[in-house]
Amino acid sequence: MGQCPCFGGSAQAAEQERRAEADRRESEDARAKAAEAAQRRQAEYDKSAAGRAAKAQMKAMKESKTSNQGGEPVLKWQMGS
Repeated sequence: MGQCPCFGGSAQAAEQERRAEADRRESEDARAKAAEAAQRRQAEYDKSAAGRAAKAQMKAMKESKTSNQGGEPVLKWQMGS
């Protein structure tokens, strides 16, 4: 059975839409706050000793990977035994 506007159907729809919009705004605010917190944590980690060590290790791995290649394949396949 359909909702007739004379029984408050449009008022319910308006209230539901208002709630949905409020929920969307709250979700956006929560996401923005979470992003800011994540940026703060990342900045703190980058400044920490562990963060600096991890960054140095990644840099060293990248340098050794590029200098180690030398045009030769890492794995070689050979026919027979």
